[in-house]
Amino acid sequence: MSTKTVRVLVLVCSTRPGALGPAVGTWLTDAIAPRAGELDVELVPVALGDLGLPFLDEEEHASSGVYAHEHTRRWSALVDAADGFIVVTPEYNHGMPATLKNALDYLSREWAWKPIGFVSYGNTSAGTRSVQHAKQVVTTLRLVPLGRTVALRISEAVEDGQVRPSAALTRAAVGVLDELVRVAHALRPMREAARPGLSPGPLPGSYLRPLTPEDAPEVTVLQRCCWVDEALANETLAIPALHESPEQTGEWLQTWHAVGLWRDGRLLGMVRGRRVDSDWHVGRLAVVPDLRGQGLGRWLLRTVEAAAEPDCRRIVLHTGVRSRRNIALYQGEGYRSASLTVDDGTVRLTKDAIA
Repeated sequence: MSTKTVRVLVLVCSTRPGALGPAVGTWLTDAIAPRAGELDVELVPVALGDLGLPFLDEEEHASSGVYAHEHTRRWSALVDAADGFIVVTPEYNHGMPATLKNALDYLSREWAWKPIGFVSYGNTSAGTRSVQHAKQVVTTLRLVPLGRTVALRISEAVEDGQVRPSAALTRAAVGVLDELVRVAHALRPMREAARPGLSPGPLPGSYLRPLTPEDAPEVTVLQRCCWVDEALANETLAIPALHESPEQTGEWLQTWHAVGLWRDGRLLGMVRGRRVDSDWHVGRLAVVPDLRGQGLGRWLLRTVEAAAEPDCRRIVLHTGVRSRRNIALYQGEGYRSASLTVDDGTVRLTKDAIA
């Protein structure tokens, strides 16, 4: 399971003056907030009426991702940053409100591979026909509707314009959140692989992308499993990569050019580089132990070398003096080792940068 915070938009759909939707949305957010804290979930309430979305006014199809209007770009950014959705919806004439359908139609890629749950309210059917109508649409957008729902019959669940407190309703709402979080974690690899601009990796289904501070937990785990061999070979535990906290890892991820090789949501390898004067410094080259010997390290090394700025004269890296396997890899890639080791037990290797 991913260590990243799950961001959930709570979408209140009705825009009718005096509608019950805002009260239901407030009840829902309050009811699930304690559980959200336990699950590391960020709840983001959003009223569709506050978005300023007119009836769809984009000339290009949503699948193009080309948006002419600022209101569409704001909506796109909000949805794109979310990991899942809980929709609070009434039922109008056996269907979902036009506001929800319109909001869905504005976008395409941003919805894909994210779970969506429903809290409905109404009279005879408690809004369930609205949910069934919406499910036909959301699956076309590759949203994944949950099995769990909450359905409020107004005559039974509402008093003086507010949702009447109920342990049973709270349990049902928490059940929706629990299922949404499980599905959001399960779908994260598919969301990740669908990001635009990813570079294909050397293994089937793998891809390369820049690492960000959000990736710090995964990077920290990879470092600790990969630098154990370094510690054993060099008979020292004084290796920064073994001791960094996720917070410390996140700090250097902000300043280095770091890339990660991923597949199915798993970080398979990484490397980082940055400019120091006229040199391009390379470091933290790592490949998960079970995939070593397949050329991934060489592939990552060449990738970060290619990212060197054009006027850099040398590429510089360090490894443990007794890390024979690493030294052999680097020498095979054209690096020359210095005659002296530095004080921390590492040897510096360099090669000329290729313009």
